[in-house]
Amino acid sequence: MHSIVRAALAAATLGLAGAALAQGSTMDEIARYREMLADGNPAELLEVKGEGLWKKARGPKNASLEQCDMGLGPGKLEGAYAQLPRYFADTKKVMDAESRLVHCMVSLQGFTQEEATKNWYSKPGRDSDIEALITYIGAQSNGQKINVPARHPEEARMAAIGEHIFYRRSGPQDFSCAICHGQEGKRIRLQELGNLTTQAGAGTAMGNWPSYRVSQGAVWTMQRRLIDCMRQARWPEPSYLSDSIIALEVFLQKTATGTVMQTPGIKR
Repeated sequence: MHSIVRAALAAATLGLAGAALAQGSTMDEIARYREMLADGNPAELLEVKGEGLWKKARGPKNASLEQCDMGLGPGKLEGAYAQLPRYFADTKKVMDAESRLVHCMVSLQGFTQEEATKNWYSKPGRDSDIEALITYIGAQSNGQKINVPARHPEEARMAAIGEHIFYRRSGPQDFSCAICHGQEGKRIRLQELGNLTTQAGAGTAMGNWPSYRVSQGAVWTMQRRLIDCMRQARWPEPSYLSDSIIALEVFLQKTATGTVMQTPGIKR
């Protein structure tokens, strides 16, 4: 009887070891696949389109976005994305890259808010100007350090709200962001879940967006990714450009401050 139990335990141990090896091998293959794509990231095509849209005169005012102030002065994009979200005195609000871009499309080009955000994300057969522009803007911070210290009182307030959202359990599954992203070594199936409470983990998560998602065949922005995370957690889905998403970005960017951006990235 004891020999049967020992044999069963040995078989179970071998099975677990085999599964771990297989999983490790699969993750290695995924990593190699990402490296191969990085040499010709499809997001680079969208970046080129975004540059064209940035410089093109459009909208009721027939103006370009070249005077848009993303936080470093009109038209200055190098390093701007890495320092967002931030407080803007002209709107008296903390804004991320996407809300600031839409503000410029409205104030400089004359689009209505509805017109500017109508196609804020792409679908098969339908491109998104927002995604193209954000890919271009984000790429101008490639290699720059994230710098969102949240020192302004409004930035600090939003960071605190974002932290509360991160840890708050809600929805029919009683989920929070921290359940998936508050510890080391967690995963869902083959998907590794980064620990966003650490500088390194938050940096890996935040520093690659906007990013080309292989599984979707499209570039996603940070807003789209966070909104989709909340949808998957069965939370009420926030509206695009909502303060709750921007607050969560402030908290995560503050945590990631000091890490280096590598965007546009590639995700599963």
